[in-house]
Amino acid sequence: MTTKILIVTGDAAESLEVLYPYQRLLEEGYEVDIAAPARKQLQFVVHDFEPGFDTYTEKPGYTWPADLAFSEVDPGQYTALVIPGGRAPEYLRNDPELRKILKSFFDADKPVAQICHGPLLTAAIGSLEGRRVTAYPALELDMQAAGASFQDTEAVVDNTLVSSRAWPDHPAWMREFLKVLRAKAPVTT
Repeated sequence: MTTKILIVTGDAAESLEVLYPYQRLLEEGYEVDIAAPARKQLQFVVHDFEPGFDTYTEKPGYTWPADLAFSEVDPGQYTALVIPGGRAPEYLRNDPELRKILKSFFDADKPVAQICHGPLLTAAIGSLEGRRVTAYPALELDMQAAGASFQDTEAVVDNTLVSSRAWPDHPAWMREFLKVLRAKAPVTT
């Protein structure tokens, strides 16, 4: 049985933050499933910076199919979890099925990679209390309110939780996550 990793996301997720870890983990030999609120074609977005804007802009990005609905996920079949950012975490944190999935991974101390606004999901289930994390810098106060120690750096490793700020930090994020995966959930075929 192949080692499986789950990515949880939805519409308006940042294209690069879904597809980079998806392809990088496949390249390493892991099987990767994408779960969303429903099995459907998801519409991702591209967040970028424009001169004169105080914050990022959003443009339509790639579309990609969800392999599973959250209600179909058996967390026991997966050895690790990836939580991309974008706008999706804003509304996904309200999904009770997703909260059950997230809680299962944290209760079992399985590897979790989160990036950008993804930590809004782990904050929603109370799993950041006492942890060191990074996230999109605008979320520093949210991370502190969730009980985490915020660090504005490329990647932060706290035991099996690996967090990163945003897509420009992908190399550091995946490098650190793969170290955790190789130790806790090596590829099996």
